[in-house]
Amino acid sequence: MTRTQFLLILGVALGAIGGAGSARADVIDGDWCSLDGRQFSIKGPQIVTPAGTRTEGDYSRHYFTYVVPPGEKEAGATVSMTLVNENTVHLRRGDAGGSGSSAASGAVEVWKRCSAAVS
Repeated sequence: MTRTQFLLILGVALGAIGGAGSARADVIDGDWCSLDGRQFSIKGPQIVTPAGTRTEGDYSRHYFTYVVPPGEKEAGATVSMTLVNENTVHLRRGDAGGSGSSAASGAVEVWKRCSAAVS
């Protein structure tokens, strides 16, 4: 094997190893941030809302829906989220008392996956 071939193979191998650590799964789980500084976090059916309340919702890999808990602004409203891509979620708010489609009637808020903290 020539030196050039060895360096090419080494570069490809290091690129594959380096890329594996930074790849994100195609799931809605994780920490999400809005442009105005609000954040929420999803882990399976658990959510920590932008107001900091821990509660549960309806979870799937690409969707999450919950009812805003008592004590928070807009308590009782339904919040529905859709994973658009690995770094973007579309969030809509609606009235929990409707036919189930009301959650999709609100304006779309675009949230981005929070960037990792740098120490």
